[in-house]
Amino acid sequence: MDCTSYLNRRDFLQFSAVAAALLAFPGCATLAKQPRKPRPIAAGAKVRFAQIGCGGKGFSDAMAQKDEEVVALCDIDETRPNLKKLREAFPKAKFYTDYRKMLLEMDGQIDAVGIATPDHMHFLPAYMAIMLGKHVYIQKPLTQTVGEARELLRLARLNGVCTQMGNQGHAGEGIRLVREWFQAGLLGEVRNVEIWTNRPVWPQGMQEWPKAGTPPAGFSQDLFLGRAPERPYSPDIHPFKWRGIIDYGCGALGDMACHIMDASYWNLELSQATSVTVELKKIDQKSTVAFPKSAVVEYNFPARGKLPPVKLMWSEGGERPETPAGLKQDNRQLAKGGQLLIGSKGTVYDGNDYCNSPRFIPEAQHKALVDGGKLPPKTVSRVPENNPHKEWIVAIRKNDPTHAGSNFEYSVPFTETVCLGTMAILAGGKFTFDPAKMTTGRPEVDALLYPTYRKGWEMDAPMA
Repeated sequence: MDCTSYLNRRDFLQFSAVAAALLAFPGCATLAKQPRKPRPIAAGAKVRFAQIGCGGKGFSDAMAQKDEEVVALCDIDETRPNLKKLREAFPKAKFYTDYRKMLLEMDGQIDAVGIATPDHMHFLPAYMAIMLGKHVYIQKPLTQTVGEARELLRLARLNGVCTQMGNQGHAGEGIRLVREWFQAGLLGEVRNVEIWTNRPVWPQGMQEWPKAGTPPAGFSQDLFLGRAPERPYSPDIHPFKWRGIIDYGCGALGDMACHIMDASYWNLELSQATSVTVELKKIDQKSTVAFPKSAVVEYNFPARGKLPPVKLMWSEGGERPETPAGLKQDNRQLAKGGQLLIGSKGTVYDGNDYCNSPRFIPEAQHKALVDGGKLPPKTVSRVPENNPHKEWIVAIRKNDPTHAGSNFEYSVPFTETVCLGTMAILAGGKFTFDPAKMTTGRPEVDALLYPTYRKGWEMDAPMA
């Protein structure tokens, strides 16, 4: 879905003002009106990096910047083993528990920020960092809601920062091979895509809120909650099992679609769709607390120029499509997670999460293409070492927001599409999303397009 033509609507300006107000830092009103551009990186200088969320994926994100200058680390839980490792690896880095304090106190010492918090708290630190002219690398999914994603793109364009979403397969070899095969016509017309995952591998479908417990020393429940509703601490949520909770995560679809859906979304140009129809086809253990134990969601994208309509089926929690004839011929079964791009001339199968090893099926067809010299040359540019972190750093040094492949121009509309799937799981039924009008035509679904804020984090009216 192309966001270009409708990013300046008044509702987004108001949403931006609300977000800036609740961050409550001096000068935010001025920054909202006078964008701050990022500091140029001098030749030979290191990029000064800060990581928000260090205990999980943030550990590897921070370690990926070891050749730069890691100046600050921020986490709401001082007990995480990975945080201890990071503090040992970067002894000069200052430590914070509140990202707002870190960004304010170290504003002049930070060039770029990594964000690997729970999903519901991706937007606010990213928003504040971008307002301050910092480049951002945000773990997937980019945000928990469509409205948040759209606003980050508007602000990133305004401030000219370099961005990247952490769907690392987008920097890999496999997705580029699929692109070359598709553009060479080896798949023919692709009208059907099947995507599935064995996630969740954390609890989902429970009908009651997880049992409360005593938080560990050095942990802030208030900062963990952030904008989410007031709830007691539970060891069954923090540190790993929050993904299945509606307040904090995006469930299996939100966790994995940014990886497994990437090849079809990019190569079939699904971002150019003028609308998307989404329907919940199957659900197991629906809950008001958590995402379901399993689900099947159908996406329908209309024709895009010369490209035909596409039906994309998402299956999770052990649900899978039928094993295709091409795999049966090879006496193979579907992997626990993967994708099928089903074309009129050929079907591409990949049995992992990152499109690392795409192949035509049956294997005889792939072998015939290879042996006959019919696979196209490598015309799509490659990312050195398949490394999305270094790709982002190069973008920063070049001051080129378009250089990193999963920058917001790509990852925001992609995130919107992923969020529509989670909305279908939560709301049920069927809806068609109009990205220009920002509506599904169903008020109960439209209510999921924007986040809500708990008392003390909300704003009664937008700033002037």
